[in-house]
Amino acid sequence: MKLSALIAQVERRLRAARLFYGHGTDNPHDEAAFLVLRGLGLPFDTDLAREADPKAIEKLIRARIDQRIPAAYLLKEAWLAGTPFYVDRRVLVPRSHLAELLGSRFEPWLARTPRRILDLCTGSGCLAILAARAFPRAQVDASDLSIDALDVAKLNVKKHAAGVRLLRSDLYEELAGERYDLILTNPPYVTAGAMRRLPPEYRHEPRLALAAGKDGLDLVRRIVEEAPAHLAPGGWLACEVGDGRKAVERAFRALPLVWPKEEVFMLQAASRASVRRKPARRHPASA
Repeated sequence: MKLSALIAQVERRLRAARLFYGHGTDNPHDEAAFLVLRGLGLPFDTDLAREADPKAIEKLIRARIDQRIPAAYLLKEAWLAGTPFYVDRRVLVPRSHLAELLGSRFEPWLARTPRRILDLCTGSGCLAILAARAFPRAQVDASDLSIDALDVAKLNVKKHAAGVRLLRSDLYEELAGERYDLILTNPPYVTAGAMRRLPPEYRHEPRLALAAGKDGLDLVRRIVEEAPAHLAPGGWLACEVGDGRKAVERAFRALPLVWPKEEVFMLQAASRASVRRKPARRHPASA
């Protein structure tokens, strides 16, 4: 069977199974092409007129349909910003909107090139690696509470020969005294109600990386409140919150948040000039 016909056949099966997409693809056709080509170890630009054996990927297709396992976990591979990363069920499947902002080097918000960057809740390490590529002269740290996630991140840092320092930390807990020009974070932000309604595909992902309390801001509150102690003057925090914008704006009404994307807010630390103590005001001498 030609590859084109095999992809079309798999697409029909996926469509009939009424699966949920959102782990790298968003439709049955792209999912079928991903499973077929990468399942056979072929690049995406392979000539689709070549012959392929359907039996070679049948186990993958059955697992995707019957067990609702995301394709990225079946293939141990996910792509973000055109870059392949190793993934398994110890980490979320990479899909962060922060990758797009890194691709544009956070223009026009960053007035200067960051020298120190932190990827908080790094998971697979994908954002830290993309940050190291976007800003090759920066020192990039990546932290996570999960030892399992850091083991996956270590594989990706080695795979991409990225100069990223991996640290185990409960948010900023082990980062006392460290300050950064840019803190990136894609923390858990799924509300308790949304967790109960998750499609089966998402239940294969680590709960620790998803669940974030009643309003989805359990960790976001800590991240924002403790950020000033870890941002250099004029530095930026960039935090992804999915569809939680309204909850964030209610929780942080007094803060001058910037929203470069609907799913991501940014907050800038006070600059050196603004935090410098103002001279005491002189009072005119009495007559």
